[in-house]
Amino acid sequence: MSDTTFFDHETATPTDAHRDLRLWLRLLTLTNLMETEIRNGLRLAFDTTLPRFDLLAALHKAGTPLTMGELSRRLMVSNGNVTGLAERLQEEGLVERTRPPGDKRTQYVTLTPAGCRTFETMAARHEQWVAAAFADLSDADAAQLMALLGKAKASARRHITTQPGETSP
Repeated sequence: MSDTTFFDHETATPTDAHRDLRLWLRLLTLTNLMETEIRNGLRLAFDTTLPRFDLLAALHKAGTPLTMGELSRRLMVSNGNVTGLAERLQEEGLVERTRPPGDKRTQYVTLTPAGCRTFETMAARHEQWVAAAFADLSDADAAQLMALLGKAKASARRHITTQPGETSP
């Protein structure tokens, strides 16, 4: 298999493909570093996990009860994963699960007041961890990076493949 197998022959040279691969690996490394820091912070400071934090964050952002299916879609995990998380969070008094009258299939999840307070405390620390990680960037650096990442995101959306050989519109 040659090096040219991994890029579009019509739009990229081997040098472009190598540059793009290095860029992707740099982004992936940064993502992994940040995720590890956040996972460790949540575990040490709150004895919780990132998936639990993410579920609380989704409920907090929604501001209204969400069905288990909506939570599953927003978190991009299976219904089974959401069910297990919601059960444990309910046992701790952080969420409440309810069913509408006459509907045995649908289940809504909402933050309790204690869950809201807990999430807001965790979110404030989360924000501090992220700010500390980017402390060496000036406001101008951050603005430039945001603009470039926005441009990269738009490019990826235009060119990402949905199936082998097929590009998204």
